[in-house]
Amino acid sequence: MRAGVLYGIAANVLWGLFPVYFHALDELAPVEVLAHRIGWSLLAVVALLALARRLGAVRHIAADRRTFGLLAAAAAVIALNWGVYIYAVAVDHVVEAALGYFITPLINVALGMIVFGERLNRVQLGALGLGAVAVVELALYYGGVPWMALVLAVSFATYGLLKKLAGVPAVEGLTIETLVLAPLAAVYLVALAWAGEGAFATGDLGITVLLMAAGPVTAAPLLLFAACVVRVPLSTVGLIGYLTPVLQFLVGWIVFDEPMSAARWAGFTLVWIALAVLTWDGLRRARAGRLVEPEPAAA
Repeated sequence: MRAGVLYGIAANVLWGLFPVYFHALDELAPVEVLAHRIGWSLLAVVALLALARRLGAVRHIAADRRTFGLLAAAAAVIALNWGVYIYAVAVDHVVEAALGYFITPLINVALGMIVFGERLNRVQLGALGLGAVAVVELALYYGGVPWMALVLAVSFATYGLLKKLAGVPAVEGLTIETLVLAPLAAVYLVALAWAGEGAFATGDLGITVLLMAAGPVTAAPLLLFAACVVRVPLSTVGLIGYLTPVLQFLVGWIVFDEPMSAARWAGFTLVWIALAVLTWDGLRRARAGRLVEPEPAAA
């Protein structure tokens, strides 16, 4: 379990430092960065599967129409998520992007109620209410809905839902998703190069290397996270997962010096209280479930 926790921490630290990586590419159009991320991620995951001799599993998964349909939908949703995140970093809204990932667990609870008909207890309803109040308060602060945070939260929660329904391993799933997106990304990049406007291999070696690194940057935390999930309880995985938005928030606030007014602190504090309540309730119910779990009958 100790190794699993360390894998989880490493994965979330890497995700938490994503703003630093994408900020180094903020002179490029977000769509160009997104297209490169799709292409290089595909190469990275295919190489990993080839080394592990698991490429055949991709063909088997893709042959199932329902699973392929779910992963194709997941591909569209994650492309939206990646694109909005890259844009948020490029326009110095890292703190708002972090807010989106703080809100994601609350959206997960709402989706459980809407999609699976899960009945929420008073604590969960209270946490959702606090989250809603926080969004309204921040909307008043921004002078409009914090759309980047909401799009990131809803898209990532929906992505998780689709992946849960598909029920495939992380690397194989990402391979199919990037395969679905790759033709569009390739057409865009070829058109960009044809027009002489692409940034890849046009003289700036640093930008070229950073774009090529998009594959490993995407795949490495995914593999670490997969190694974590199979070794530690999901409640622990959830707690470790808060590292990502915390680090992204700190990078935006401290490293990139994004403003944090009293109104903004108030909104974030409401979200953090809601998450603390939701986490406490989840841990309490998990412990209660273990206490009442019947012992196996003697043979």
